[in-house]
Amino acid sequence: MTAAPGTGATGPVGIVLVSHSGPVARASAELAVALAGAGPDAPVAAAGGTPDGGLGTSSELIAEAAAAVDRGAGVAVLVDLGSAVLTVKAMLAEGDELPPDTRLVDAPFLEGAIAAVVTAAAGGDLASVEAAAGEAYGYRKA
Repeated sequence: MTAAPGTGATGPVGIVLVSHSGPVARASAELAVALAGAGPDAPVAAAGGTPDGGLGTSSELIAEAAAAVDRGAGVAVLVDLGSAVLTVKAMLAEGDELPPDTRLVDAPFLEGAIAAVVTAAAGGDLASVEAAAGEAYGYRKA
């Protein structure tokens, strides 16, 4: 397990997947956990759509998801589209809505999520999880 900087806390890095669609966020989280072999207790949460089930992003849902996966080693947040990026950036700027050591990760949504969960499940620290997710930009499909 990893220790969060300055806290001495141990635990896996938490992963939050933010999509404009609740079903997309949930399916992406389910796929990433299954492919990583991380099991049902993996600290991965979906924050998709709005509280009423519509399309969009919700700081409330994102904050709830981040709190649910925070085990003391940091939280990596991956997002799908522009306004999700803006929402998470605003939350990070506020400084009180997300757990300490929460990072917005620049990575492709699905491939990055899988790489992040695999790395976190293997005991990687927050920097390693962020790097693995970002490396997914280089995955070639043809």
